[in-house]
Amino acid sequence: MNIPERPWPTGLAEQLEPLVRRVLAPNPSPFTFTGTETYVVGAGTEVAVIDPGPDEAEHIAAILAAVGSAKVIAICCTHTHRDHSPAAAPLSAATGAPIIGCDRLALADDGPRADAAFDTSYQPDRVLRDGEQLSGPDWTLTAVATPGHTSNHLCYALEESGALFTGDHVMGWSTSVVAPPDGDMAAYMASLDRLYKRSDRVYYPAHGAQVDKPQQLVRGMIGHRRQRERQILKLLDEGLHEIAAMVPRMYKGVDQRLWPAAGRSVLAHLIELEQQGRVARRLEQWTLLA
Repeated sequence: MNIPERPWPTGLAEQLEPLVRRVLAPNPSPFTFTGTETYVVGAGTEVAVIDPGPDEAEHIAAILAAVGSAKVIAICCTHTHRDHSPAAAPLSAATGAPIIGCDRLALADDGPRADAAFDTSYQPDRVLRDGEQLSGPDWTLTAVATPGHTSNHLCYALEESGALFTGDHVMGWSTSVVAPPDGDMAAYMASLDRLYKRSDRVYYPAHGAQVDKPQQLVRGMIGHRRQRERQILKLLDEGLHEIAAMVPRMYKGVDQRLWPAAGRSVLAHLIELEQQGRVARRLEQWTLLA
């Protein structure tokens, strides 16, 4: 999807509902859309900040302006890619708030990426496990483990309003990147299935517009991934045995500069199929099993 025309509401505090404000970071790109969206949760004297974003002075100042006179009591990250978590430390220093949320994860990965690399500076004061909660005077956030995009990915459910902050797991503007070695397609599909069975009212992703029909979108995303899987099996049956040969057939309408990163997604699908005993590999060659 193309990035919309400017102007974007970069740096402005947008009131999405009584307990949720959104601040857009100044880091637009083909992989972050118009930028990372930081959320301020709470309307009273104590608030939480979700996905503080990149360590950019103007963005941190915009978050503090959105917080106003309230006290930040938690800084939460959905995962630790560099467009999500680096501002956690300076925001913590400015507010005294602890960093609470996803676990630390920093992998060496030199392959072609279609997203930001991992943030090696991230240091949580407390790691939230699935189902654990944070609360303020007028809000409660519940951690929902959603591994797949990364193994440490968390969503956060706002119990008072039925909203779910989905990070990069589900976005309305694009499918999520699933890039091995940490990205795991089987885990990602299981996490999608988990969200599909929930009854959240609205999704607030870290990139792009809010999602007002969550189950409909998730159902479509599951179908899209299974369609990619069928494509791969068909190409293997036709005698294509290398990812480099599959990608041009699968991503004809995609900018060729993105093909190396698209190959990582194909690899994630093939690894899942291998785990299911449906394909086998020898070096860079993949074979369909009967």
